[in-house]
Amino acid sequence: MTFDFTTPEWVKDAVFYQIFPDRFARSKRVPKPSNLEPWGSPPTLYGFKGGDLLGVVEHLDYLEDLGINAIYFNPIFQSAANHRYHTHDYYRVDPLLGGETAFRTLLKEARRRNIRIVLDGVFNHASRGFFQFHHILENQAASPYLGWFVVEDFPLNAYQGTPNYQCWCNLPALPEFNTDHPEVRAFIFEVARYWLDQGIDGWRLDVPFCIDDDCFWQEFRRVVKEANPEAYIVGEIATDATRWLQGDQFDAVMNYLFTIACLGFFAGEGLNREILSAPVHEVLLLDAPAFARRVEELLAMYPREAVLAQLNLLDSHDMPRFLTLARGDEAALRLATLFQMTYPGAPCIYYGDETGMEGGPDPDCRRAFSWEESRWNTGLRDFVKQCIALRKAHPALRRGEYTSLHAEAGVYAYLRRLENDLLVVVLNNDTPPHHLDVPMSDHLPDGTSLRNLMGSGEASIVTGRLTGLTLPARSGAVMAVGENRSTGRSRRSLLTYQPLKKQSEQRAIEPPDRGCESLISAQRGAQRDCWLYLAPLNSQAHSAEPFPEIWS
Repeated sequence: MTFDFTTPEWVKDAVFYQIFPDRFARSKRVPKPSNLEPWGSPPTLYGFKGGDLLGVVEHLDYLEDLGINAIYFNPIFQSAANHRYHTHDYYRVDPLLGGETAFRTLLKEARRRNIRIVLDGVFNHASRGFFQFHHILENQAASPYLGWFVVEDFPLNAYQGTPNYQCWCNLPALPEFNTDHPEVRAFIFEVARYWLDQGIDGWRLDVPFCIDDDCFWQEFRRVVKEANPEAYIVGEIATDATRWLQGDQFDAVMNYLFTIACLGFFAGEGLNREILSAPVHEVLLLDAPAFARRVEELLAMYPREAVLAQLNLLDSHDMPRFLTLARGDEAALRLATLFQMTYPGAPCIYYGDETGMEGGPDPDCRRAFSWEESRWNTGLRDFVKQCIALRKAHPALRRGEYTSLHAEAGVYAYLRRLENDLLVVVLNNDTPPHHLDVPMSDHLPDGTSLRNLMGSGEASIVTGRLTGLTLPARSGAVMAVGENRSTGRSRRSLLTYQPLKKQSEQRAIEPPDRGCESLISAQRGAQRDCWLYLAPLNSQAHSAEPFPEIWS
């Protein structure tokens, strides 16, 4: 591992929103061809809805209100595909999206709101319309660009027959670059540098594992970080990404391992396995102890700098939406979102998830966003907004240490801490209410009270255990140390979440005078904060000792 491995500081504070440009918003200021599909009609493989970048600009206030401060765009460069992964020109923004003028407006308005912009870099393959490949189609073996691709025979079978050149997944529309060719490498690196110079904040890399060349990605990182040391490099790696996260290639990856764990636990037995597809094609059913072990493994898998920059997503353009996989179980989505917003790494919301959008496998997961508020699940959106605000208000959730406390009978508890920012999150993913009884070891002294940030109810530490709070079925709580009435010291903030049912009454005792100070000194003076999660499990009750601290 590179010992000076650092990742962009802004990413650790980011809440991302993924936008599929053709489907988010359509502006009347961008001229459109006539043959477009109706905005609300079911998506098709080849049809265009007409979304554009000025449509995004016109709704930046919506994103800002939600709490978004970073946008990841699916490809925006000129292409003959609605998803634009078939790139024609890497230096031209697609005219259907409004072209370079709309993109400059987007950058200006996003920057004014302190919203970062990350673009999708499709560097493994191009398209049949890409100039250099088209040149080979026209000139065959005589083309000066022959070395840009791996051609096995002539004439090229680009539109009929079996392709006789290397292409991604044997799809003739996606000829793969020959990245061993120096001209190709120089071209890709220059594209990466050019758009950074234009003002973007990073690159999401499409199928980077297909370029099986560490030297290529090491040089890519050098070019990117030379252009902007704070640029974000996040790769689409759905498996163990240790190879790419040693400090010399990527900052992070799309954390589909996180996605899989959340589906296995929060959707659980209700998961619709019939529609699972890559990159999430296998999901194990997890109870609370198994979920705790898995999320700990993910934290231990990579260097801390990479962990803090992971792109933690619940779904994306390549898979069915979380709510659809959970068969419409809104409580599962709420609990997963609360976990996502309180776990190390940068959370990413796929456009429309916050309003209850559904969608099955591609292309159904790429429906057009409805701007008719009457069709929104406003309660869900308000909850997502509240979770984002919580994350942004507490540095502990973004940079704090993480210690699992307890996993038993539907309860998963963990602690996070950063300096004097102490938080406790409780998730009850089970059907009966849960009476809180969590061993706290020496993390909090007896007499410490924890207050509900989102409503009434308190809990307290009694003989080393957190008690006094009852969570309704399929609900969660986020709490922090309360005020000591005897000293009048200020409270630290606390949140409790109850997704669909009324929160039951909770009680609390106030902390002793030295509760906070003892916590800080006990942790080597390091920056810390604490959170507790309660989650569903089987009905067998058993005692459990606190987990050891596993990540800091």
